Amino acid sequence: MQPNSDISFETALAGRVEDMLDACTRCGKCVEACPSVKPAGIADARSEDIISGVLDIVRSGDGPEASRTWAASCMLSGDCIKACDEGVNPRFLLAMARLAIAKADHELPERRRQGVEKYRDLGRDVTVLSQLQLDGEVLERLGQKSASVATPAEAPDFVFYTGCNVLKTPHIALLALDIMDALGVTYQVMGGPSHCCGILQMRAGDIEMSARMGANSIEKLAQSKSGQVISWCPSCYVQFTETTLPTLERQRGARPFEMTPFIRFLGGRLAELTPHLRREVRMRVALHRHPGVAGVMEAATDILQAIPGVELVDLNQPAVGLQSVSLAVLPAFKRELQLGELEAARDAGIDALVTVYHSEHRELCAHERDWPFRIVNILEIVGESMGLNREDRYKQLKIMQDADQIISECRDLIAAHALDAGKARDVVVKAMLGDQPLPLNGGR
Repeated sequence: MQPNSDISFETALAGRVEDMLDACTRCGKCVEACPSVKPAGIADARSEDIISGVLDIVRSGDGPEASRTWAASCMLSGDCIKACDEGVNPRFLLAMARLAIAKADHELPERRRQGVEKYRDLGRDVTVLSQLQLDGEVLERLGQKSASVATPAEAPDFVFYTGCNVLKTPHIALLALDIMDALGVTYQVMGGPSHCCGILQMRAGDIEMSARMGANSIEKLAQSKSGQVISWCPSCYVQFTETTLPTLERQRGARPFEMTPFIRFLGGRLAELTPHLRREVRMRVALHRHPGVAGVMEAATDILQAIPGVELVDLNQPAVGLQSVSLAVLPAFKRELQLGELEAARDAGIDALVTVYHSEHRELCAHERDWPFRIVNILEIVGESMGLNREDRYKQLKIMQDADQIISECRDLIAAHALDAGKARDVVVKAMLGDQPLPLNGGR
């Protein structure tokens, strides 16, 4: 199909979906490769029947129960993409199956209401948790003030796109900026709820609103000299690179930019990074792994091995999902995996369990209280070797496990940002202390 700017986003998306449906041979290799199948309880169903049912769901919003279960249980691991010999992206088709189910189950006003509600909740949680940790000047550096999103006098080398949720653990994003500064990379920071990728609206089944928000953010992001956006959030990366950007390309005939995950970007500049890794970091560490974005875990491994003094230990634990939050579709399986990794880390006698993404850092960091090793982000170790340091205030607060104490500790910033202390406490209870899939005290 030739590019046609006159067609709507939804029509262009439907065209992409139809092309994939036609290309799929229903061989079932994607199902066989998927780590969700067994814990979802559908291992006894024929793989060919499951994928055939998914195609039915995409077309009509209805299909066999095993196929609906597979769509709902997708952890976005990406193994299905590697297994396909036909150039089909089964992960994208599963997202389209979930979209079709949402559209079949609810009328547009209800889907739009759900999307708006999720977006508002996210915006509130991100804003409050970041403001409990950072003053206005640092928030501006992270693209959260009006001056920071103004068009710069000279286009930067890159746009650094944070996404939203990393702002809950802002030391990670700040270390990324510090590292780029040390490498001499120029960038403009964009992210937060005002630069939404549209994933919440897509999950709710509101294609029009998702397209509008995603396209609006894409126009803002297309401002670098290199035509490259460096991204942090893996969910935003998948939403943009598998749904929004290819669909806009079908409409317009070209993509406004290419997107590269930050860790893969850093791994690609390892020769430039290595001279900055001057300080020895004597630690035995294990990497908490999620393989959903190709090449990221391999780059993280290369980076850790380049740091003098670091010994990387393989805990031989399963690596599944896009990031930790993606495993929430199978909560019992997720708790089992997290407990198994913590026990393996204890038995291996490591000094630190190293996270890559923000969601696992939020979920795991408070376990440091109960287990004989630290839980740190990979950029903290890189920063330590480079002489860079950012306080992990989120972990300090979460380990307190007391909402009133946390609010008391943050009273100066609450006043500075004119936050309502009661509403801030509600956010702490729900979005910080409640973000704990595996209960604490497991290691005692």
